[in-house]
This record gives sequence, C-alpha cells and structure tokens, in this order.
Amino acid sequence: MSGAFTLLDDDEPRKSSGTNAAEFSVSELSRAVKRAVEDGFGYVRVRGEISGFRGRHGSGHCYFSLKDADAAIDAVVWKGAWGKLATKPEEGLEVIATGRLTTFARSSKYQIVVDNLEPAGLGALMKQLEERRKTLAAEGLFDEARKRPLPLMPRVIGVVTSPTGAVIRDILHRISDRFPAHVVVWPVRVQGETSGAEVTAAVKGFAGDYGGPRPDVIIVARGGGSVEDLWGYNDEALVRAVAASPIPVVSAVGHETDWTLVDHAADHRAPTPTGAAERVVPVRSECLATLSDRARRLELAISALVRQRGEHLRFLSRGLPAGAALVEPQRQRLDIAADRLTSALYKRTADARHRWLIATRHLSPAIASRPVERARDRLTMADGRLGRAADALLSDRSAAALRSAARLSPRLLERPVREAGDRLARTVDRRDRAMVQRLGAVRQRLTGAERMLSARLLEQPAAFARERLSRTAERHDRAFAHRVAQLRQHLSVTDKLLSAVSYQGVLGRGFALVRRADAGLTVRSAAAVAAGERLELQFADGRVTVTEGSAPGAPAPATGGAKKAAAVPARRRSKKTDDRQGILL
Repeated sequence: MSGAFTLLDDDEPRKSSGTNAAEFSVSELSRAVKRAVEDGFGYVRVRGEISGFRGRHGSGHCYFSLKDADAAIDAVVWKGAWGKLATKPEEGLEVIATGRLTTFARSSKYQIVVDNLEPAGLGALMKQLEERRKTLAAEGLFDEARKRPLPLMPRVIGVVTSPTGAVIRDILHRISDRFPAHVVVWPVRVQGETSGAEVTAAVKGFAGDYGGPRPDVIIVARGGGSVEDLWGYNDEALVRAVAASPIPVVSAVGHETDWTLVDHAADHRAPTPTGAAERVVPVRSECLATLSDRARRLELAISALVRQRGEHLRFLSRGLPAGAALVEPQRQRLDIAADRLTSALYKRTADARHRWLIATRHLSPAIASRPVERARDRLTMADGRLGRAADALLSDRSAAALRSAARLSPRLLERPVREAGDRLARTVDRRDRAMVQRLGAVRQRLTGAERMLSARLLEQPAAFARERLSRTAERHDRAFAHRVAQLRQHLSVTDKLLSAVSYQGVLGRGFALVRRADAGLTVRSAAAVAAGERLELQFADGRVTVTEGSAPGAPAPATGGAKKAAAVPARRRSKKTDDRQGILL
C-alpha cells in the first residue's frame, strides 16, 4: 500500500497562490484518511487485552479498548453484532478480535469495528493482579473473620481522595444530608505511578499521630476508570496498610463493576463513593424516629410489667394467712419461752447459790491467819539470830581491844581507848536504832499484808457473792411479777369468755330454765311433763315453783340465799345433770 491518497473529483485539492502544496479542508482530509484506512485494512484480526469495558451502552452498542504492552486501539461492537458474538467482552480478558478498521472523524481516532471475539487467555496485567490476589489471600488479609463492624454514629470521618474531584463533593453532600459529622480530607493523587504510595501514607497517617482528630472510620474513594487507572489501588503495600489499620476502612474505588485488591482487604466495600457516605453515617431523622419508637415501647413494656407484677402480687397475697394467724404461733412460742425462762432462772439461781456455798465452805479466818503466823514466827527467829550475832561481835571486838590495851602503857592508851569506846558505843547505838527501824518496817509490812490477805480472802468473795445474789433476786422478782401479770391477764380473758358462753347470760336476756321440782332434773320437752307435776322455773333473779295447769306460785328467793334453803329442800342431783345443759324458754 502506497502512502498517497486517492481523491474523488469533488475532493480535488486546491492550490494556493504562493505554493505548489495542495490545500485540504478538515472534512476532506478526514474522509481521505478514512478511505485510506478502510481500503488498506478492510478486514483484520487483532490480539489484545480488553480494557475499559463498562457493559453495553443505553443505545445497545458496546465500547472498549484492546491493548498490549506498548499500544492500545479503540474497539466498538454495534448493537446488531452483539447478539452474534460467541464470546462476550469482559474486563481484562485477552481476546482475538475480528473486524474492520475505520476512523471516527469527530475525534480523529481510528478504531476497529468488531464482528467476532475469540478468547486468547488473560492479559499480562490481569495475570499479575491474579497472582498478587492469591498471595495476599493466602496470608489471610482477605478473611471475613478479621473484618470489623463500622461505628454506628462516627464523630470524625477520614476521607482519602483527591480534594478537587467530584468524589469529595458527593461524599460531603451526602454526609451533610444524612447525619452531619466532622470530615477530615487527606489529599492524594488517585491516578499515576505515585498514587498507591500516597494512599498508603494517608491510611497509615490517620492511624498514627498526624496532629489532627483521630477518625472513627476511613473512606478510601475514587471515581471509575480502566484497570490501568485503578492500578494504584492494587498496590501490595496499600493492601497491607488497609488490612493492618486499627481504624475500620471503607473502600469506594470505581463503580459497581470495578474491583481492586483494596476492596478485598477493606472492612467494608461500597459500590460508589456516595454509597460509602451512606454506609458510614445513618439518617438522623430515622435515628430520632427509632429512638422515639423504642422509648414508647419501653414505656408500654414497663407499664405492662408493673401491671402484671401487681396482679401477681395480689394473687399471691390471697394465699397468705391473716396477720393474726402469722403472729399467734410466734406468740405461743414466746409464752413457752417465758415459762421456760422462769424455771431456768430459778434453777440457775439455785445452782449459783450451791456453787457459792461450796466455794465459801473452805474459807475461814484460821486458813487466812496461817500464813501470817508462819511469817511472824520467821520474823521472830530472824530477830533473835540478829541480836545474838550482834552481841557476839561486840564481845569479840571488846576482848580484842582489851588485849591490845594490856600490852600498852595506861597513859598512852587511856585516851585512844576512851575514844575507841565512844566510837564503839556510837556505832552500836546506830546499829541498834537501824535494826529497830528495819524490824519495825518489816513488822508494818507484815501487818498490812495480813490485813490485805484477810480482806481479800474473806471480804471479796462474800461481797462478790452478795452482789450476784442481789442481781439474781432482782431478776427473779421481775420475772415473777411479769409471770403474775401474764396469768392475771389470761385469767381475766378466760373469765370474760366463760361469762359470754354461760347460761346465766342467756337467762338475763329473758329466757328461763325448767326443772322438775321434786328431782331437780332438767325438762327438755313439753311431752315429758305429766299432768299436775310440779315444775321449777329458774330466772335470772330467782326461781319459781309451779304446777302444770295452775298459776305460778310465789317466787323463790334468789339463788344462794338463806331463805331459799328453807323453802326449797336440797336434793341430790344426778351425775348426768348440769345447769349448762338445761332447756331455755
């Protein structure tokens, strides 16, 4: 194929006035190139990797690119050819495309119109991505068990994205509409060779001490693009930083069909950046409505519980006995304990008195005076020995002095002897006074000890026993008075009860007791009375004797009077007759 263009008659180039070069319009040149390309490459087979595939367009056509390591070419599948394709295009799939080359004049691009696709295997880039994914998955970085839940209401939200794109505006707008929160944006490049390193530094910086508020959740966001455009989010260092972040991370890279390794390592994945904003914050109005509903339900539940417990309490209270029935057994136990206490008090007093008598039986003045007598005897013996020793010493000293004086001249010895005699006399006098004073002090201590011993041995036990006996007598008097009061109260209650059930009370209300006048037996029915039989009617104030069929006689004296004994002869009653078993009329 030559490099010259073949032009139609209407495309004849026009020569300018100043040069021999042909002059073309843009449309003329574009149509000439289109004819040259289509004529030179009418039907070709191209091997390459599908990139930028976004699915079918709304018109039914499909657009993508075929690329290899050095170049890329645009491709289009028309709506009519889509249904005839045996292999549908997929992102990253290496295929052999069969079609014809043409140009698109609007953008001065050439493209291949695909009529058929044949799979040729995964592209090199997708192979590298798949190998990296398998390696990181084997290390457990993509395990669901290690992923953490998002906070319900985060106060601070960290966003790692470009500060100038539409992504950050969509996120801020969505957060302000749903639940306003403090947003911290870490600006990074989202495309290019340094995008992976910058996003990695941002994720680590939020988790460290970067000088600002610590986020409760991190959003890693970016708009859609081809595999090459999103390649920075497949960086191994970024994936490890996201997996090791102590703060939950939400990945919002690309669109719904775009997947990167960060999406697998993040705690949650959102299909779009707007979806990430909706995922991290709730709707404030819905939270308030939920809180109000739960408060209402809690109030109703508490009311129902209180009502149910009240009914249960009333049901249980019906089975409880009356208050008196609960107290009466305890009162009876108290009475029994009081009776046992009185008898135990008497027994304890008798035992104490018996022990006191046994303890004091062996105490007497003679026992207390024996140590004093023995001490006095030892003192007398010591006094005698001391006197004899003093006399012997004085005698020995005097004899020695006389023997020495006999060997000297009377004149030489008269004065010394006299002075020595005076000193000896003074010494003996001082010794005698000291001995007498010491003996007096010893005698005084012995006398005091004797008195103390006598008081302790005789008076202290007696005073202690007397005090215990006095306390015991006081307790006995109080217990006796309390017992007498209890018996008096019991007797009064019994007397009132007897008066209430006695037949004399019934007679006082207008009734009468009928007896046979001769035998004193109680008449229980009218059929038991014979004609002309004498009957005795007992009223509350006396008795009356009557004959059946006649008027009653004079009233008998009151029961217990002296005249009654004369008017009504006393008769022996039967053992089976009792006043309380009579007939009341």
